[in-house]
Amino acid sequence: MRVSKKTDYALRALFTLVDQAGRGPVPIRELSRRNDIPKKFLEQIMLSLKERGWVTSLPGIRGGYLLAKAPDKITMGEVVRHFDGILAPIGCVSATCYERCSQEPLCRFRRVFLDVRNYVATLMDQATLADVSKGTPVTKPEVFVPGFAGGEGI
Repeated sequence: MRVSKKTDYALRALFTLVDQAGRGPVPIRELSRRNDIPKKFLEQIMLSLKERGWVTSLPGIRGGYLLAKAPDKITMGEVVRHFDGILAPIGCVSATCYERCSQEPLCRFRRVFLDVRNYVATLMDQATLADVSKGTPVTKPEVFVPGFAGGEGI
């Protein structure tokens, strides 16, 4: 699974709003600066988040964005599906954007991709913004685990 820049940026902005909860609205310029997101692109993303009911905005000099929904009521799975459509690694195992494949009756490796989809979907659908925000950032040594699948293409 690979998420789009739009999803990445949406999650960055949402987690900033989770961190700032109770401290007032966060201006779009501040969201852009803190998260290294082009402001024009972020404006589109925030509009989409607002339409979804996850954020709200306040106008004016002291305005900006706030979470409109409690962070324990928004999951990463919802956000990824909203912007990217699917969590499945290939179309023939997607429940929402299924793509028929001529090899389905014969394919043996499709089962692995189905298991990946199910695992990822379960993990992402249980990962609320509230729970994830309590975690710690991933360190470089965690990414490069010696001996894990050779590390190529991960």
